[in-house]
Formats: sequence, C-alpha cells, structure tokens
Amino acid sequence: MNYDWSVLWTHRDEFISGVGVTIMLAVVTMVVAVPLGILLMAMRRSPYRILSIPATIFVELFRNVPLIMLVFWAYYAIPRFVGYSMSNVTTGTLALILNISAYNAENFRAGVNSIRRGQSEAGLAVGMSSWQVMRYIVLPQAIRRIIPVLASTWVSLFKATSLVSVIGVADLAFVAMDVRGDTFRVLEVLTALALMYWIMAYPQAKLVDWLHKKYGRTE
Repeated sequence: MNYDWSVLWTHRDEFISGVGVTIMLAVVTMVVAVPLGILLMAMRRSPYRILSIPATIFVELFRNVPLIMLVFWAYYAIPRFVGYSMSNVTTGTLALILNISAYNAENFRAGVNSIRRGQSEAGLAVGMSSWQVMRYIVLPQAIRRIIPVLASTWVSLFKATSLVSVIGVADLAFVAMDVRGDTFRVLEVLTALALMYWIMAYPQAKLVDWLHKKYGRTE
C-alpha cells in the first residue's frame, strides 16, 4: 500500500485554522459556562422554588441529553423556536455551553455542599448576610476544592468540541474530514487527526493530574 503523508503539509493551513477554531470553541464555552454554572448552582440551592425549579430542570435536562443530540437540537430546533437562524459556530458553541454549564453547576454544588455548615453559621453569627457568607467564605473554598474537577471537565470539553463538526463548524475534526474527502487519504489524515488531538490533550491531562495532587485533598 502506498502512503502519501505530503497531503498533511499541503493542507497545513487548513489544519492550523481548524486547531484555532477548536481552541476558540473550548475557551469561549468554559468562559461562559463557569459563571453560568455558579449562577445555576446558587439558583438550585435557593429556598425560592421559582428559582430552584427552573435551575434543576436546566441541569437535569442538559446534563443527561447526549451532546451530539444537543448539537442537532440547537441547530434544527432553536431557529424554529426563536425565529432566528444563528451561524454554525454560534449554534455549536451554544450547545457546548448548555451542556458544560449543567455539569459545572453540579460540580459547584458538590463543592459548596462539602464545606462544613459551621463555617456558614459562624459568618452569619458575626453579622454577615447569606450572600456575603457565600461570596467570602463558602465559594472561595468550594472553588479550590473543585479546581481538579473543572480541569477534567475542560479536557473533556476540548475533545468534545469535535462533535460540532457534524453541523459544519470548521474545527479540526471538520477540516480533517474535508481533507480526507478531497484527497482520499483516509489513513494519513485520520492518523494525523488523532495525533494532533493527543498532542494538545496530553499536556492538559498531565496538568489535571498535577491539580488533583495539589488541590484534590480535602481538609
């Protein structure tokens, strides 16, 4: 069998562009999903059902729907609901944000619940409001404890961005499939695709291991 690895160099600009889109998708998603996750966590813990019920529905819905189905739903259903068609990139990013925000909300909730109740009671006893207790006592400790989990979520997100290629977002996976279709070099392109994802994801995975060692212990 003849191999032609030169196709990778010939289409290097496309691959570089795809890498850039993949990184952009992951960064934008996490930048939005972290504060949204905190908001959902606070709403779900609220004693007011008008806040807790919608947050619970949001989390349970978007956390348990397969991401690939969520991507298709965002692409085909949302334009019908809102009467407005978004770009493929916006649609794919929205689907990722909905999914990761739901996971982040549960991660933050677990982190907050791990803080001893006595600390909150002590803050209230010295005259702090519930918001101040959450802002200055509970949340900083909770964030420190869930840093390894957030890092793991980031690595999973980075790889999951490839799913948005099914709606035409020109990320790394889409570019690779496009080059494969043009050149018919299946083995070369798919091998390079796997290698590029590994090169980008492996250092992130090692960073997660380090974060688990540094922050994973609970006091």
